[in-house]
Amino acid sequence: MFRLELNTIVQRYGKRTVVDGVDLRLPAGRIACLLGPSGCGKTTLLRCIAGFEPIAGGEIRIDGALVSSVQQRVAPEKRQIGMVFQDYALFPHLNVARNIAFGIAALPADARAARVSELLDLVGLQGYGEAFPHELSGGQQQRVALARALAPRPQLVLLDEPFSSLDVDLRERIAGEVRDILKREGATALLVTHDQYEAFAMADEVGVMAEGTLRQWDTPYNIYHRPRDRFVADFVGQGAFLPGRVSDARTVEIELGRLQAAEPIVCSSDGALCEIGGAVDLLLRPDDVVHDDASTLRAEVVQKAFRGADILYTLRLTSGREVLSLVPSHHNHALGELIGIRLDADHVIAFRSD
Repeated sequence: MFRLELNTIVQRYGKRTVVDGVDLRLPAGRIACLLGPSGCGKTTLLRCIAGFEPIAGGEIRIDGALVSSVQQRVAPEKRQIGMVFQDYALFPHLNVARNIAFGIAALPADARAARVSELLDLVGLQGYGEAFPHELSGGQQQRVALARALAPRPQLVLLDEPFSSLDVDLRERIAGEVRDILKREGATALLVTHDQYEAFAMADEVGVMAEGTLRQWDTPYNIYHRPRDRFVADFVGQGAFLPGRVSDARTVEIELGRLQAAEPIVCSSDGALCEIGGAVDLLLRPDDVVHDDASTLRAEVVQKAFRGADILYTLRLTSGREVLSLVPSHHNHALGELIGIRLDADHVIAFRSD
């Protein structure tokens, strides 16, 4: 049995459909993420799961029990869901211990104190029970909010853009810490974010959404290396498309040479193979284009972004088209310089040319 099941969920605001037939299954103990741009319907879908909004079609089930349909809706407080909000929503007049204990007030005092102590230890805030929210950093407040959501041992934890108020350089690290906490607690969780790095740092499965639809539900590895359609390929990661032609079932010829795939090359989201001789657009990720001084194939450096250990180069090919290349930063080349490159792509990602 799945912890969470969404069956053809539809939600509308007036005549505008914001969630359009979403299906997904989340097993117990797994962490998943709904990833997509602003306005794609991911937060609305999360609110429907939480019970904050009715649905216009489909069914939502938690542990097999129906909690939302057109005919009925179980109240949010009866769904056994823990919620972590974008702004943490901590009670400023309560100290950390009392914030965490808020949802377990019905427990005997000893059991409540033991659970609070257990959670303070779990989230690494031992000794902070008497502190107030304004005395904590953003990352510490995030962990208090998570501990409060976990306190009643919910069946499902929902996290709505939980890292958006943190500094950019903190987000991925805190996301990894939150994942560890959820895994140690054995929690099932669903995160909403527009940031792919947060999604990859936290999730076992990622669902990419666009215009109210779920475009792909898969592992982070497959979302990046085996995108089902052009939107997913464009939205996740960086890369550039080059025109090519399919010379046989496993080979594509492009400006930079011949790319050989381990399996027959798929060209559409329904799994159809590329047509032999057909024109395709081939996606090259920055790690597919390798800097090689010994190569006779040359490209001009037109942009560079220093990233510490690496430099992301934008390179102009002979045709005028551009590709990206991620290069160790000790290979520091000037704008306008010609450098040697070669292909080293493990995954061939191609789509039929429009």
